[in-house]
Amino acid sequence: MSRITHIELDDRNLPAPTPEIEQERKVAIFDLLEENSFTLPKRDDRVVPDGPYRLQLSIRDKRLVFDVSTEDHQKAAEFHLSLGPFRQVVKDYFQICESYFNAVKTLPPSQIETIDMARRGIHNEGSRVLQERLEGKAEIDTDTARRLFTLICVLHFGG
Repeated sequence: MSRITHIELDDRNLPAPTPEIEQERKVAIFDLLEENSFTLPKRDDRVVPDGPYRLQLSIRDKRLVFDVSTEDHQKAAEFHLSLGPFRQVVKDYFQICESYFNAVKTLPPSQIETIDMARRGIHNEGSRVLQERLEGKAEIDTDTARRLFTLICVLHFGG
């Protein structure tokens, strides 16, 4: 089974998330655990343990860390990604999310829908960047990338 069955965010050194961000985080984790595709490809003749996997996401030394283990807690992989390629898309995503959360309170449905479409477009861009950055390290489908991108946003800006 090539999937994630447990996910943990190491957010010990981050400020508490806003209620909206906490809700996004809970939904992303729930959806991710319900349905995802996560495969570790074979690399350099090394044996890659089969899934399902446990995933811990954290930021260490200004790098995004994927710490992957098997269900019985055996190390499967660890890879570090530079945060640089994510900075602009995460910034744009948080700005559009703020606009969306404010719009829901005051604007008519047609304007909310326009902002939501832009939000989804930026979210898709973030998931595309994530899939590119994981190339050769982990294989994920688009829906898994979208949910992981949401969690990266939470870690990146610390709520």
